[in-house]
Amino acid sequence: MKKVVLRLTMVLAVMVAFNACKKGSDGGEPTPDPGNPPGNTGPIFPKKEVRAVWMASVYGLDWPRGDYSVAGQKQQYINYLEKFKAMNINTIYFQVKGMGDAFYNSSYEPWSAAITGTRGVNPGYDVLKFMIDEAHARDIEFHAWMNPYRVATRAAGGSFPALHSTVNPNWVVDFPTIRIYNPALPDVRQRLVDIVKETITKYDVDGIHFDDYFYPEGETLSDQADYQTYGAGAANIQQFRRDNVDKAIKAVYEAIVATKPGVIFSVSPAPDIAKNYNSLYADVKKWNQEGWVDVVIPQLYQEIGNQYNDFRLRLAEWTNNSYKAALMVGHGFYKFGDATMPAAFQSSGELQRQFDLTKLNQKVVGNAQYSAKYFYDNKVGVTDRLTAIYQNPAVMPFLGRAVAPAPAAATNVRIEGTQLKWNTTGSVRSVVYYFSDITKEGKVLSITTTGAVNANAAGYYCVSTLNADNQESAVSAMIEKK
Repeated sequence: MKKVVLRLTMVLAVMVAFNACKKGSDGGEPTPDPGNPPGNTGPIFPKKEVRAVWMASVYGLDWPRGDYSVAGQKQQYINYLEKFKAMNINTIYFQVKGMGDAFYNSSYEPWSAAITGTRGVNPGYDVLKFMIDEAHARDIEFHAWMNPYRVATRAAGGSFPALHSTVNPNWVVDFPTIRIYNPALPDVRQRLVDIVKETITKYDVDGIHFDDYFYPEGETLSDQADYQTYGAGAANIQQFRRDNVDKAIKAVYEAIVATKPGVIFSVSPAPDIAKNYNSLYADVKKWNQEGWVDVVIPQLYQEIGNQYNDFRLRLAEWTNNSYKAALMVGHGFYKFGDATMPAAFQSSGELQRQFDLTKLNQKVVGNAQYSAKYFYDNKVGVTDRLTAIYQNPAVMPFLGRAVAPAPAAATNVRIEGTQLKWNTTGSVRSVVYYFSDITKEGKVLSITTTGAVNANAAGYYCVSTLNADNQESAVSAMIEKK
């Protein structure tokens, strides 16, 4: 973009003209940030970003890591959130259904063994409410991460845990090391929809998130009888399997829209579109085209230049195939500093290079790191690197459906002594932008519910507002601080 000074009197008009939503209730194509429309010759506003981290609870990987005391679990989770807040991370994908289980008192699934060490045991507190409330208290979004089909795993020759009383044994299929809900069965799809509806009805989650496990990869599928029973209209058994997963994704999306439309639906597929299609029977490209997912987050865990899954090439592939879905990128944070990983991951510079690519990509609206516990390790300084990348707060992009009233713009923006002050109307947060030089990219100084911030530095300030859906108002005229 050509960076030239825009007359201050034109700023408000430009911002109003381009204050388009990322994706409205009509499911339209995403548009660039309202502050940076194509051909913009004015101030460069910082890119809106989802800054996310996955928190895995299966096997207690990230949480609670073997701590089965209530006080210990709560403190461990709060410590994570405090670290995320300090790093300007604004979203977590927390695994609330990893093994046909639940992180609340569900009508369908047993309590997760991750919480108490024993499947089906009530931990004595409302785990999910606690987690959501603590995240929201720090302005961090909470998305409930679910594995749609996995029920249990076992070691070779071992046994699976007993099925929950609400599970019909005919709904599950056993393989040597994994038990799954049978994707071919209408009852299984309805159960998945019901679980999602229960979760979003009982709890104030910001999103429902599915991972990359659909049909089990590498297993011999004996579903010929299912194909004969349910496969009318499918050209072959492979298409039948894809149709089954399509139906589940579509049904979940429609249930979210009908039940609680402000909730975001996201999926994090494997990096290779062809592998998703041919091995996992997940036609993610179709889901993006149809608008059945709001956000797609491919797991681009390989390095730039990888001979099989080159980060740069996969990013281009997903950019061209994200369609109606907003695009985020998943990074293999766990690989950095691991001596068994390729040379690229022995330096945090690889993460910087990946972020440089995603920042330049107008379709990418955010990044997610796998996974939370590795933030503490800081191997090869990778946590320090991410902290530096995220040194300033970021405005969350609008990714779902408009539910809350549109935010009214801030008024009476002014400098009083050493403070920038303004007035707002309604339930909104305010975004304060700062430009040391309006010919250069600015930064988000603060996202706040107050009507004042310190304005000690000389330069230019402006203010917008955000509603509960992350829709942003027009930005005020610039105020210069001498």
